[in-house]
Amino acid sequence: MVYLSRIYTKTGDQGDTGLGDGRRVPKDHPRVAAYGSVDELNAVLGLALVSIAHEEHRRLLQSIQNDLFDVGADLCMPPAPDENPDKALRVRPEQATRLEQAIDQLNAALAPLRSFVLPGGSPSAAWCHLARTVCRRAERDVVTLARTETVNPQVIVYLNRLSDLLFVLARVCNDHGGRDILWVPGKTQP
Repeated sequence: MVYLSRIYTKTGDQGDTGLGDGRRVPKDHPRVAAYGSVDELNAVLGLALVSIAHEEHRRLLQSIQNDLFDVGADLCMPPAPDENPDKALRVRPEQATRLEQAIDQLNAALAPLRSFVLPGGSPSAAWCHLARTVCRRAERDVVTLARTETVNPQVIVYLNRLSDLLFVLARVCNDHGGRDILWVPGKTQP
């Protein structure tokens, strides 16, 4: 359980922050950037939640928000060489599998696409599209981190599936694709 009695600590006033293993790193360290993008994604999902009325979709997004705290905790704690996988809070394959099941269920009611979808339509779809783009950035940040440090590969899998789910959920929020705005290649060219 997390217990926060004090919100400010002043320990980061010089531009560094503490990782879960106690190591201090600059606030622009790739690991901090990665879990910072995940935190931003979680905030955008909070905005999506206030615009989505469908209770099942709300529960799905709330479970994803909880997962994203797991993702952040995973990224904040660099894996130790002698880490016991059963004792560490790490993103697990089952979390991505749950997203795949949700994607399959949501996508089953959608007509196949014949063009790319422009972000927009309904407000809830627009928030889902914004969340999708932030998710893709978080994924890129984690891939960048993984070039130089050990990262749980399930974090990348989870974020990749999540961006797919957010795309499908945006279409569902657009009256099951009925309000999707489709890209027309070259539409504004003379």
